[in-house]
Amino acid sequence: MAQAGIDVHVARGEDGTIRVASGPVVGRADDGSGVAAAGPGFTGAVLDVAGAVLVWPVLGEPGLPVAEVDDVGRAQQWLWAVYGERTAAAVHACAAGESAGVRVTADMTALAGGAARLGFGHWASRWWPASYADGIPALEPDVLGLELAALTHRCHQLFDDFGDQPDDCAAELIEEHQAALDPLIQWWRTASQPADTARHLESVLRLIDNAADSAGLDGPVLRRLRSSLDQGRPAATPAGPGTLFARHDGYALAAGEPLLTGGRVIARGSGTNDWHRYPPGFVDASEHAVSWTARALGARRRIEVEVVAHVAAPAGGASLVAEVRVNGGLPDRVVLARRDDMWTGRADLDLPLPAGAMPPRFEVGVLLPGFDPGPGPEGREDRDAIRALVRRRLATAAQPPAHHASPHDASSGLFLAEIAALATGEDY
Repeated sequence: MAQAGIDVHVARGEDGTIRVASGPVVGRADDGSGVAAAGPGFTGAVLDVAGAVLVWPVLGEPGLPVAEVDDVGRAQQWLWAVYGERTAAAVHACAAGESAGVRVTADMTALAGGAARLGFGHWASRWWPASYADGIPALEPDVLGLELAALTHRCHQLFDDFGDQPDDCAAELIEEHQAALDPLIQWWRTASQPADTARHLESVLRLIDNAADSAGLDGPVLRRLRSSLDQGRPAATPAGPGTLFARHDGYALAAGEPLLTGGRVIARGSGTNDWHRYPPGFVDASEHAVSWTARALGARRRIEVEVVAHVAAPAGGASLVAEVRVNGGLPDRVVLARRDDMWTGRADLDLPLPAGAMPPRFEVGVLLPGFDPGPGPEGREDRDAIRALVRRRLATAAQPPAHHASPHDASSGLFLAEIAALATGEDY
């Protein structure tokens, strides 16, 4: 059922793209989408749909998305279902050249709420700021992936068969993350869980079953899912998420030398932890995850860098590097290797220190070559705001069930992965 109307502005850009927005949006995203954003890329939830890209502000009320429509014909299948008929007609009029821009009243529909939740879920899979140092537990990727598959199936009207929408991947998500299906079924059958969590689990499991059936997927775990849903929910399993999704990964030793002490310390400090510059699952999201020490060893000058690793950081393969600038000069790069829970590396620098010189000024950041888009806006306040948002959500998960938002209330509803994270994150 549609909720109260919201004023939106529909306008055609010089490149022919039609924008639908409920308010002014400043700046541009740097995630390659070309979609307007209110700040750094990690402050926006982005969803690729048929003929358009949708963006919601993560740090504000989800509401209606900003839409950048590049194919009106394809987008018409969902425009009316997300924004209502008046907005869909206004987009068509702009595309036909009948109007350069118009303000209309849009509806907050059920599909708009589902799309906002799906967009937020994709944001969480990319930007969730897991950190031992900050006490923010990681989300179990298979649990989140399966709920995204369920939401994608629920929001199927947003997508078409052209195959150019990376977020239209319910079948792929099910196949990639099906290791969590048996634990989810056991969680659903747990005797002591709150009734709203049981309903949430059943809704997700039934959507996964429907999505798998629509895609022609089969296999033992999917057959067990169908059988469990047919039998109903006998309250027989004592295990809860804290047991079912307990982490046993630990930190495996990888190649790399431990940093050695010695020499005279010239300077030490914390570097910049820019979330844009490496993929998810590499670095602890704390603002203080990057630290460095500069030493003088005789005539040599050496920089040593330590970076706190994410719990899922790869022990081999791709290696991070630290980018070091001295006194604003050209950057030097220090290759980092994973060892236990740290990325570490060291390198000699060309750093003459004449008598009486001021101490050098170091800038140190961490990146993954080939992935790094370059330094983004500073973003410290935005990163702090993201951490605060996530802590509020986890605090909600810790409250009695009556305080939980409905799982269908756009991005405000908790994901199963968030509930499980609270149960398995005691060591954070």
